[in-house]
Amino acid sequence: MASPSTRIDDGRDVDSDNSGLMREKLSVLIVDDELLVRKVHEKLLSKLKLAKQVQTQTATNGKEALDLHLSGSSFDIILMDLQMPIMDGTEATKELRAMRVESMIVGVTSVDAGADKEAFMEAGLDKCLPKLLTADKIKSLVETLEKNK
Repeated sequence: MASPSTRIDDGRDVDSDNSGLMREKLSVLIVDDELLVRKVHEKLLSKLKLAKQVQTQTATNGKEALDLHLSGSSFDIILMDLQMPIMDGTEATKELRAMRVESMIVGVTSVDAGADKEAFMEAGLDKCLPKLLTADKIKSLVETLEKNK
């Protein structure tokens, strides 16, 4: 699990003007079959001061995400890839919503438009963003989460 950090690798301070975003705990599930994407998103989440405690967990496909929820895990935000082996993001999102999972589910995909992206949104996403996420996009997600508390 990642822990919160206020410094980035080259020693510069991370933008610390997140006073309105600071919450006690933020838990995020990163669901993506690409290791690099999971690592980049984990690193971003750990470097931003979005909560006093940031917990991340990863899954490599939608089935693993479902299994985590079935075992009792819950998350504030789920970052869900669209195209994955075993169970894709559309099916996983439908299943999670059918299980009454109320987490903010954010599609993170390289698909720009078309029927696949539309079906992904209709499966129950709260938002769909292009890969890779940036610090600003992640901050915006947490702001939205706070407004909808």
